[in-house]
Amino acid sequence: MGFGSYDESEQENQQIDTDLEDGGQSTLPTHDGDVEFEYDEATSEDLLETYQEIREG
Repeated sequence: MGFGSYDESEQENQQIDTDLEDGGQSTLPTHDGDVEFEYDEATSEDLLETYQEIREG
């Protein structure tokens, strides 16, 4: 085999069925809860200070 050659038999089963409309089930994890975000009014100095504390940690 030269550069760029491949065994075609290895390529036969490379396709993955991603069509979930046919009743297929996803193997990806799901989340059925709530997500809440809290935003602080941190300044750039606050963020840099926190970053430095983490790096030194």
